[in-house]
Amino acid sequence: VLNHGIPNEFMDTVERMTKAHYNKCMEQRFNELVASKALEGVQVELKDMDWESTFYIRHLPESNIAEIPDLDDEYRKVMKDFAAKLEKLAEELLDLFCENLGLEKGYLKKALYGSRGPTFGSKVSNYPPCPKPELVKGLRPHTDAGGIVLLFQDGKVGGLQLLKDGQWVDVPPIPHAIVINIGDQLEVITNGKYKSVDHRVVAQTDGARMSLASFFNPGSDAVIYPAPALVEKEAEEKKQLYPKFVFEDYMKIYAGLKFHA
Repeated sequence: VLNHGIPNEFMDTVERMTKAHYNKCMEQRFNELVASKALEGVQVELKDMDWESTFYIRHLPESNIAEIPDLDDEYRKVMKDFAAKLEKLAEELLDLFCENLGLEKGYLKKALYGSRGPTFGSKVSNYPPCPKPELVKGLRPHTDAGGIVLLFQDGKVGGLQLLKDGQWVDVPPIPHAIVINIGDQLEVITNGKYKSVDHRVVAQTDGARMSLASFFNPGSDAVIYPAPALVEKEAEEKKQLYPKFVFEDYMKIYAGLKFHA
């Protein structure tokens, strides 16, 4: 998505501060981790870890940004502003999806609300240069568990790929774009009309890649099921493809199976 209303200069500030925070507070820790696991000399493919340095910020139902150590006050403020802008964009996109699907406006937003509204948080990732990208993924293949994901990725260094028709396809960096990904819950609510996409990050030998993924997910007690209006229109064999479940229960299963086929 381009022309999303978030100013380019503001996004440049987010990227600059995110990279500066990694260099100042996280790079040494990552290098120590790599050294401690003897990964520089890795000879066989690693299937149980990712070549990434991350931290998480929770925005909704309540923010934990004040408790995250090492963040400069200015960076905290910028990230808070960015989250507010992304939340608004997520809600606008959900209403566009409703229009596309023929659902009443606001249906998807409501479907993701538990008793305390949605869960919304950001995963801040840096992917340092990797000496053996053929043996370790930046991030192993998976689908996202939640609703809609808004990704602000590095404007220069690529690596993100998605699976289409059995082939891995590059998602090239477009400066100031927000890449939108559909998660498992929207696949369920749309009864399979929208698919949750398998994706991965390929580690690069040069250039550090920044990625800021913000997940607009159901509230933990939200009950997820296909929209009745979409099920009614289906032929018999496609009636209701997915069961009804509580999002929190889904997450307990997903946590253990995320990187499985």
